This record gives sequence, structure tokens and C-alpha cells, in this order.
Amino acid sequence: MSFQLNGHAFETRDATPGATLLQVLRNDALCNGPKFGCGLGQCGACTVWVDGRVARACVIPAAGVTGREVTTLEGLGQRGAPHAVQQAFIDAQAAQCGYCTNGMVMATAALLRRCPDPTDAQIREALSHNLCRCGAHMEILQAVRLAAQGLAARRQAEALATGAAVAARAAGATPSGLPSAPGPTEPLMAPAQSTGAEAPTSSTR
Repeated sequence: MSFQLNGHAFETRDATPGATLLQVLRNDALCNGPKFGCGLGQCGACTVWVDGRVARACVIPAAGVTGREVTTLEGLGQRGAPHAVQQAFIDAQAAQCGYCTNGMVMATAALLRRCPDPTDAQIREALSHNLCRCGAHMEILQAVRLAAQGLAARRQAEALATGAAVAARAAGATPSGLPSAPGPTEPLMAPAQSTGAEAPTSSTR
């Protein structure tokens, strides 16, 4: 079977017949983000995205994602460059045992993609099918709010940078500091050097 995993082609021939997507991700692709919790698709620990939509990997046949795009926690960000949601969960210390964190982060990232500024009610609804047995719910809610703020700040910074680039081009400068293209008053070519001879005139005295 083969599918796209975190933006890269993945193929395995070692998966056992009838294997779930979670088994293939953990055993063959060595992705440790999604966890085995209930095995019934109810706790959310195994949450991944399939074609950008939240899915429970423990109940999806691996063969069912052939040719599709699968994103796991590892696909959101890396240790040195975490996704804004991952960073928010770190900053809010929104984990105790950490077993539910994969599902909470993946569900939060999906929520903020479709609803950048969610209300508390929308956050609670989006995470209502992800179970946290440690009672870290208040920290998790705070992490979602921090993530929304962080993503909003990032969008604002990108918009400001885009506006500055447009203004710089309109003013004849370039954002990178490189010289601008010649303007209408600037010569495109340097004038020819004088040879010492006088240019002929149309009349003589």
C-alpha cells in the first residue's frame, strides 16, 4: 500500500492483512504521535488527518487510505520549529501524562483552520470527543486560546510584510535592499566616452 504521509510518499509491503492505519503508522512508518487508546475510535488519542479532515486511525483500515494524504502530529511541526498549536500547548503546560495530547493538538489545529477565532463553546465542542483522564481541561482550553492568538499574530505579521513589500515596490525600492530598476529619469546605458573630436555641426562660419 502507498499513500502520502506528512507531505512525502510512503509505501510499505510489510503491513499485515487487515491492519489499521494506526498500526501501519506506528509499526511501519515509526510515527509515535498517534497513540492507541480505546481501539474503538472514541477517545481521540489516535487522531490524524486524512485529506485534511480529522480521523480516528485506530478504526480506519490502512488499505482505505491508499493514494490519500495522511497527516500526523509529526507533520505539523518539528522540535526546533513547532506548529503554533504545539507551542501553545507547551507554553500553557497543557499536558500531564500526555497520552491525549496528540488528539487534542490535532483537533485544535483542525478547528483553527476552519475557525480562526473560536468561542469557548466552539472550542469545547471541537474537543468534546477527545478524552483527558488527567483533568487538564482548563490548561487545554487556555492552550487553544493561546494558539488562536499566536496564529492571528502570525497572519497580521505576514499581512504587514506583504503591505510593506507592495509599498516598497510602488516607491521604486525593493524589500531586500537591492537597487531598484532604472526609472524614467535614469539612463539605461552609460553615455559613450568622448573620443576628443568635436561633433560635426550643421553650419560653419
